Amino acid sequence: MTVQPAPCRPSVRIARVLLLLAATVAPRAIVRAADVLPELREIEIESSQDGSLQPSRIWAPDTADATPTPLLISLHSWSGDYLQDRSRWLAEAADRGWVYIQPNFRGRNDHPEACGSKLARHDVLDALDWCLSKYSVDEERIYLAGASGGGHMTMLMAARHPDRFSAVSAWVGISDLAAWYQFHLQDGEPQRYAQMIALCCGGPPGASPEVDREYRERSPIFWLHDVGDLHIDLNAGVTDGKTGSVPIRHTIDAFNVIAAAGSHPTVTESEIEQLVADERLTNPRPSDVAVDDDYDREIYLRRTAGPARVTIFDGGHEALPAAACAWLDRQSRPTIHRRDE
Repeated sequence: MTVQPAPCRPSVRIARVLLLLAATVAPRAIVRAADVLPELREIEIESSQDGSLQPSRIWAPDTADATPTPLLISLHSWSGDYLQDRSRWLAEAADRGWVYIQPNFRGRNDHPEACGSKLARHDVLDALDWCLSKYSVDEERIYLAGASGGGHMTMLMAARHPDRFSAVSAWVGISDLAAWYQFHLQDGEPQRYAQMIALCCGGPPGASPEVDREYRERSPIFWLHDVGDLHIDLNAGVTDGKTGSVPIRHTIDAFNVIAAAGSHPTVTESEIEQLVADERLTNPRPSDVAVDDDYDREIYLRRTAGPARVTIFDGGHEALPAAACAWLDRQSRPTIHRRDE
């Protein structure tokens, strides 16, 4: 699926100019010419699971060899791979002086090795471990982010490997593959994304216990109760599912699992239905109508549950990398070198 780019915001352009002016007093800032991105270097990383060489693209500031530096792992969308243009994410990372990597995690989601498989999950961890071995990564500022299929994988990695990341930001992600399969049926016939899901999971939901096990293993909704104290940021444009391809329920349901696991209030079914039908809440809370300059969009719902946050904003099937990275930049949490599988 294609994640639509957001218009360039004046506030972001101004912020980048100020960042350049402040470079002499902000050591982490990387001075770069306007609209000139650093060049990504292509690398291959040996899979810890099957020994294959998996491609990634990487950029790091010169100071990353010796100075503790945050890391952003940027995940491609459903139909993309590591070559996908993620320049807005790269720009945000470069402006902050972060190490930046785009792993492939088995590429396009149309075969069993992709779409959140164990191989794909460990490809992301292998990319993280490669960066740890090559650079002086700040292990309290290891960030993960993605939109659409990348949002799905961000949530899944957060749920299955929460101790490896300091904070994650997921946008318009799929939390339940079986539900998303049903959403992409037309007159009972699977359309493009439903066909792709079936190729990944071995068939449609209900085809066999083995197939249903694949749907469960690859769906964040069944694992997000394990995120613990991980900082997790979940976002969706309010019209996605109408004009896009992922209903906002996927994002809100993911948040509700985290909230319930921590005994926090959840978003009610009535509130979800109001947002889907009217794109507004009848009785919004103060947090739902707060202004967030990082978003530069109207917000229709914002709730928190411990270190987790959900935001439904004025938009569609899209990500706001400037908002995501501004939030990530404020988060820190120790990580540990441990494989959960």
